[in-house]
Amino acid sequence: MSPIPLLRLAARSAWARRLTLGVTLVAIMLSTALLLCVERVRADARQSFTQSVSGVDLVVGARTGSVQLMLYAVFHAGAATNNVDWKSFEILSAHPAVEWALPLSLGDSHRGFAVLGTTPAYFERFSYGEHQSLKFRSGESFAKVFDAVVGSEVAAKLGYKVGDAITLSHGMGSANLLEHGDKPFQVVGILEVTGTPVDRTIHVGLEAITALHLDWVAGAPVKGLSIPQDFVSKFDLKPKEITAALIGLKRRSDVFRMQRFVNEFRGEPLLAVMPGVALDELWQTIGLVERTLFAVSVLVIIVGLAGLVATMLASLNERRRELAILRALGAGPGDIFIMLAAEGLLVTTLGAVLGAAMLAIVSTIFAPWLLEHLGVLLTPRLLSLSELYLFGGVIITGMLASLVPGWRAWRMSLADGLTPRT
Repeated sequence: MSPIPLLRLAARSAWARRLTLGVTLVAIMLSTALLLCVERVRADARQSFTQSVSGVDLVVGARTGSVQLMLYAVFHAGAATNNVDWKSFEILSAHPAVEWALPLSLGDSHRGFAVLGTTPAYFERFSYGEHQSLKFRSGESFAKVFDAVVGSEVAAKLGYKVGDAITLSHGMGSANLLEHGDKPFQVVGILEVTGTPVDRTIHVGLEAITALHLDWVAGAPVKGLSIPQDFVSKFDLKPKEITAALIGLKRRSDVFRMQRFVNEFRGEPLLAVMPGVALDELWQTIGLVERTLFAVSVLVIIVGLAGLVATMLASLNERRRELAILRALGAGPGDIFIMLAAEGLLVTTLGAVLGAAMLAIVSTIFAPWLLEHLGVLLTPRLLSLSELYLFGGVIITGMLASLVPGWRAWRMSLADGLTPRT
């Protein structure tokens, strides 16, 4: 028999057993969608992770590990081993190779969210993703000492809007923290969603960080001393030290020369890291999670294909008379083999296509929700190159799995002849 009638016959045979194969088809569809979804989330999460900050040539902080520096400077997690003297920052920012420098001051929090002290230039210079600038959903940048700009996730989870009053706490975390209750802030701006740590941050001016701690010593308020909020302007609010700094250079080619200058800085021990290199190193430390998810998805695919093989093998005894009739009509053992293999491949291919279509629909619908609630930037698109490889892998694996019932049918057709065994 020629291939076309065999394929048509395989399709009609599969349709005749559509209820039985339908369950297997759904299993393959869901497992394919899961495999491709894990790959897409993994790739997009990594891209979002490595693009948490862009357009920054160097991240500078006290000498420590590069991963630790990126954790507290970019992701606002952990604590700095030491601070950077303000005079050192001024020297670095005045270097001929430096175009701009953003000071970062961390250490306070608000209901579990990090507080970042910086300058208004932060909202102009800081970028993420493909050099995307920060945008305000409502309000504007801070202008007064006790103004605050909150990220989108902070505003969403705490229900803040422009004009609300908030109180900051000393230290990071959410339990047993002393509050700066005598110096409340006013929300003057809310940022758009970025899918980066910016969404989980409250931004205030550097002067505000100094003002909060005028009547504090060694991390605790001074007993009997309280400087009212209205009087802080009478003091010099220029910071004495900062936590880290983001630096942009006039020419990208100067990055290694500037990095060496910072690392060999004589004023105090400092460290400068390139964000891309450090973020790749940081991602490798948490890569076990993505590998585990991928392994689970592969196992789900294997289980789905094993179900297909089991279903087809279980139906062979019921189809012995059908196969014997095909032999009587001139179909050889090879034709029987091709028909059964084609039937399994058809179910696998259809399930994989439906799984890919399901992923496209789901990613389009839920991409905004994932970005707003989980900070994962899931890009709605057709299959990427890596996803195409996985899609092809599913088809090839399904084709190999379909050879098992095809081989079994071939053996049975040789043994049974025209009369099926009972």
